Amino acid sequence: MVTLIKNTRIINRGNSVYGDILIKDNRIVKCGGVIDVRENAEEINGEGLWCIPGIIDDQVHFREPGYTHKADIASESRAAIAGGVTSFMEMPNTFPPAVTTQLLEDKYRIAARSAYANYSFFMGVSNDNYDELMRVDPARVCGYKIFMGSSTGSLLVDDRAVLEKVFEAAPMLIATHCEDENTVKSRSELFRQQYGPDAPARIHPAIRNEEACQLSSSFAKELAVRYGTRLHILHITTAAEVGLFTDTAPLRDKKITSEVCVHHLYFSDEDYDRLGNRIKCNPAIKTSADRDALFKGLLDGKLDIIATDHAPHTAEEKAKPYFEAPAGLPLVQHSLNIMLDFHHRGMISMEQVVEKMCHAPAECFRVKERGYLDEGYFADVVLIDPTHEWTVSPENILYKCGWSPLEGKTFRGKVHTVLLNGSLAFADGIPVKTEAPMRLEFDR
Repeated sequence: MVTLIKNTRIINRGNSVYGDILIKDNRIVKCGGVIDVRENAEEINGEGLWCIPGIIDDQVHFREPGYTHKADIASESRAAIAGGVTSFMEMPNTFPPAVTTQLLEDKYRIAARSAYANYSFFMGVSNDNYDELMRVDPARVCGYKIFMGSSTGSLLVDDRAVLEKVFEAAPMLIATHCEDENTVKSRSELFRQQYGPDAPARIHPAIRNEEACQLSSSFAKELAVRYGTRLHILHITTAAEVGLFTDTAPLRDKKITSEVCVHHLYFSDEDYDRLGNRIKCNPAIKTSADRDALFKGLLDGKLDIIATDHAPHTAEEKAKPYFEAPAGLPLVQHSLNIMLDFHHRGMISMEQVVEKMCHAPAECFRVKERGYLDEGYFADVVLIDPTHEWTVSPENILYKCGWSPLEGKTFRGKVHTVLLNGSLAFADGIPVKTEAPMRLEFDR
């Protein structure tokens, strides 16, 4: 199969040029300039469109197995494709949690038959699965995930000896959720006593506060420095934590990297009264000053990756009283739109958006042959109509949970076409299930 994208704005490796892209089978053969082909080719008119590499989201929760009333790999990867996300890395806190190699491979088997996008899954770390961790192939799995704070089931790792042992021996990247459990527990009890069952959602950042995040992130960094571990700290939320990241080396050479999520860049504590539990997430959305510091840290290169931490729950679950409502919100369909909104407001260039959402995840995780519009790379390609205005509504939300905290928001810019490994995966507003999705591989 041959595909030729004509007359598009190609955004890749910090540059923006106009030209054509030639794809044969599942690879980019030529990128840039005027391309003429003598063989029959499926031609896509890219005039007026922007062309970027497929987005790699390094943190999603697709809820399968165990919680498929909220979401599943098929439904959420379908939403991901509609948002220009062509590769995802999914978290282990499903049921049962992915804490053995067999349970991990069970998830890969589900994805192989149902995913709309390329996929990888984190191996979960528990207090008692060290031997299983050492059986994981670093070339075939994105990383280990350690919850150094509250999580589902057995995935809270609160044994310091276990943490030391894993950090010392890990043969690949460790990704951490960093919130100090003792701080969260003590502050939860304090606010329960103060508010009782009618607590408002706005207390969430006071419970999961800056101290809880800073204590845990600092501890993770301390362990990584001590043992030379490849550490990736997920969803940074505070100005204080931004100061932990001082390494100015090229991303591929960094030992300690970081991620910021779109909702922590977009919302602040001022939005709790309006949206309530719909923006309750862990770690919490915090102050506008924290939000501004995160954005500055992103542009300064202290925060390396933009992701979503996509974590859907049903509307009924989120409507429960604050202390009963689960944490997490759906975002994977709309992360690019949020960043396009920032771009149209003059806050970030498209070259920087591509760097943080496409190139940086590929470099951070050493994803093989993805994340760039480079000749010889897999043809994960997203075409964007930068002027198309549309409004988020239940009718166009593809998440299985059926809602979004962005409902009613009008965005400028929309995904037009997606190619996944050279196959058409999104066109005319509809995701297409193809045989193209692949298991991600890693250059380790």
